Amino acid sequence: MTTSRKLRAMSGVRQGVAEARRIVVKVGSSSLTTAAGGLDADRVDALVDVLARHRNVGAARGPAAEGGGEKEIVLVSSGAIAAGLAPLGLTRRPKDLARQQAAASVGQGLLVARYAASFARYGVRVGQILLTSDDMARRAHHRNASRTLDQLLAMGAFPIVNENDTVATDEIRFGDNDRLAALVAHLVHADLLVLLSDVDGLYDGDPARPGSSRIAEVRGPADIAHVRIGSAGKAGVGTGGMVTKVEAASIAAAAGIPVVLTSASHASDALAARDTGTYFHRTGRRSADRLLWLQHASTPQGAITLDDGAVRAVVEGRKSLLPAGIAAVEGEFSAGDPVELRDVAGRAVARGLVNFDAKEIPQLIGRSTRELARDLGPAYEREVVHRDDLVLLRA
Repeated sequence: MTTSRKLRAMSGVRQGVAEARRIVVKVGSSSLTTAAGGLDADRVDALVDVLARHRNVGAARGPAAEGGGEKEIVLVSSGAIAAGLAPLGLTRRPKDLARQQAAASVGQGLLVARYAASFARYGVRVGQILLTSDDMARRAHHRNASRTLDQLLAMGAFPIVNENDTVATDEIRFGDNDRLAALVAHLVHADLLVLLSDVDGLYDGDPARPGSSRIAEVRGPADIAHVRIGSAGKAGVGTGGMVTKVEAASIAAAAGIPVVLTSASHASDALAARDTGTYFHRTGRRSADRLLWLQHASTPQGAITLDDGAVRAVVEGRKSLLPAGIAAVEGEFSAGDPVELRDVAGRAVARGLVNFDAKEIPQLIGRSTRELARDLGPAYEREVVHRDDLVLLRA
């Protein structure tokens, strides 16, 4: 049977999976480590076995990937902090940042070494990329990360991405690797995101309770509006939970990337487009890279309060923010920094890249661009935040 006939014979729900050629797979700490901390070599090897089978490593290295056609896979792997717990004598993930960074420093080397040894069984080399949200926010860093990932894939290496926990501060952390995975999927122009956990999908209730059913597919937020979504599991080695996975799936789906959410034990079925886990359909189209990081990875350096008319212009009219619509400003920021745009009640309505330093804005408040150009010069006849550098936080 030809590939096209196979696709027509499949359920349309998983056709987006079967057609995917560049895939980002994210695996959580609980799927790689013991509850007490420390890597579980058997679990790592089992995951690598699946990834290697579904990746076309070339005729010189092995058979073509399952499902036909060339497939490229990027792995976003948690587990560095969890892997470092037992070697440092820690029984649970510490709450303070300093000990988390210490555990990550020890664990990251162990994690990548384990992956390198496991992939070596297939003649595949691995490449490590450590990121912070600051790397996504700074355009030069963003471009460098994109080029490195593309080059690793082109050269046949297997990219493994993780948050750089050893240097990340609270202000520049992703907070969980689920969100990082969604942003990496957008960064590498992935066709599919697979989120692997210790639960085999999203359920309409507590999966441990009788009567709860797996939700096979989600076409939009309305499909799961009634679902009470749980937080991090009992193992205490990770930071996420179903909440962060659904949020990551929503980010990716809104950016035009379908998502499969399932357990690590069902990874092979997920990559083979079988009916497993929960499939999130695309809900939007790919946006500019800078807008995705602006909305989901940037940290506002200050805030600008808009009057009611400016809120309507920005939110309903999708217009730029002009000086005349500003009511107040707070924080210390420079031109080019992300800032939060608020209504007079203090509610965030948008986020954007500001064109002026914070100290310049007080003299602009409530004035027209024509007046400012006359009094201060032509450099002031421009938007405070241009609509092309602005994302809405509520409609």
